[in-house]
Parts: sequence; C-alpha cells; structure tokens
Amino acid sequence: MANTRNAKKAARKAAKKRLHNRYYAKTTRNAIKKLENNENQTEQKESLGDVISMIDKLAKRNIIHKNKASNLKSKLMKRVLASA
Repeated sequence: MANTRNAKKAARKAAKKRLHNRYYAKTTRNAIKKLENNENQTEQKESLGDVISMIDKLAKRNIIHKNKASNLKSKLMKRVLASA
C-alpha cells in the first residue's frame, strides 16, 4: 500500500477516476447493445448519432483508444445502414 501522504492521495484519486471511467464505458456499451438489438430502422438511425457521440467522448477522454472508437463507429454504421 502507499507509504506517503501524496501516494495515498494519488491512490484515492485513481480509484475515484477508475470508477468514473467504468461507469461511462459501461453506459456506452449498453447503448451500443441497445442500438444493435433494436429492430426498428428509424429508431436505429435516430439513436446512432447519440451513440457515436458517446463513443467520441470516451476516446477524447482516453477511456478507450481512438482506433477502438473508430472501429466501433464503423461497425455500427455498417450494421445500421445494412439493415435499412
């Protein structure tokens, strides 16, 4: 465990940040699953922009890598446009 006051504070901050990042990553994954499982094409197209925005925010905040974000967006767009 951490020895110094600074190391203890850093550990607390890291734990708080990790929890924050896990929340937003899980929320985005749930939104992606909801989009993929939706049968209605018009609803898919409407929610596609929101999901892509969520993915971009994760990449901007370095929660996921920018290439992973790009791959996710590409896969989602292909799936939504193919179902139309």
